[in-house]
Amino acid sequence: MSSPTSGPGPGNEGVRLQKVLAAAGLGSRRACEDLIAAGRVEVDGRVVREQGLRVDPQTAVVRVDGERVPTAAGLVVVAVNKPRGILSTMADDRGRPCLGDLVADRPERLFHVGRLDADTEGLILLTNDGELANRLAHPSFGVAKTYLATVAGPLPRAVGRQLLAGVELEDGPARADSFRVVHSLPGQVMVELVLHEGRNHIVRRMLDEVGHPVLALVRTKVGPIALGQQRPGTVRVLSGPEARALYTAVGL
Repeated sequence: MSSPTSGPGPGNEGVRLQKVLAAAGLGSRRACEDLIAAGRVEVDGRVVREQGLRVDPQTAVVRVDGERVPTAAGLVVVAVNKPRGILSTMADDRGRPCLGDLVADRPERLFHVGRLDADTEGLILLTNDGELANRLAHPSFGVAKTYLATVAGPLPRAVGRQLLAGVELEDGPARADSFRVVHSLPGQVMVELVLHEGRNHIVRRMLDEVGHPVLALVRTKVGPIALGQQRPGTVRVLSGPEARALYTAVGL
């Protein structure tokens, strides 16, 4: 990895830092020069203030205001709003509809970060960055995931307390980081749960355990990335600020 003082080695002239920042969506080159002059940019852990520093965007660790800026060429993260009935695989040997069908027109070789069961809708991330995918999936990095679950009502207040305190499942205890009732109708209640783990069918199993099986389930958020108004079945590439927030969330 290149140092901000020594620059890239022989045979690799590198790219001027302001150009790297501009290409990553931080603004015009002039605006990026201002960021550098203000001491807001770090390269490989050291603050850079001089203009014209050349770096290798494939290997340099660049941060602005402490937030990681992905600079390696070709890296992409896409958000998919997975419809119900779509498998969380990139291909299916039985020809069933899967995530791979939704991104078949993209040139990158993408793989999914975690999975949602076929009956669960909502946000799933795909990327070609293996290290990012590993960190997002690994429980030690504690990336929170938010779900909206519809269950049969009425829902006693004790249910929320149970989920927050933790319930015992066949593969060990599971606990919600937060729980709230979003909407209540006669015979049906929508609740929001936030968890930082991703065991198979974890939300469904937790709600089963407290006596309120899931009728419908949507994942609305992964770390700092929200589903928002994205329509089912659509794919969007994460914007510069979203990608930076995601990389920062897993310590990259």
